[in-house]
Amino acid sequence: MNLQINGQAVAVPVGCSVAAALAIAGNGVARTSVNGEPRAPLCGMGICQECRVSINGVRRLACQTTCSADMRVEVTR
Repeated sequence: MNLQINGQAVAVPVGCSVAAALAIAGNGVARTSVNGEPRAPLCGMGICQECRVSINGVRRLACQTTCSADMRVEVTR
């Protein structure tokens, strides 16, 4: 299945979380902190909020969202 991360096509297995897709696509970074530091998923269960991304224009948690075909994921700043 294919989705887009920051405008780049990424192939991921069916059932993959968006957090895993970020890792498959490269460095796994989900957002940038207010200090400019890269942040990646930490807890994997939606508690830490470190994996916030924009999915089809809506802020979501990457670790709690399953990828779907043609999904558009943007790393948040």
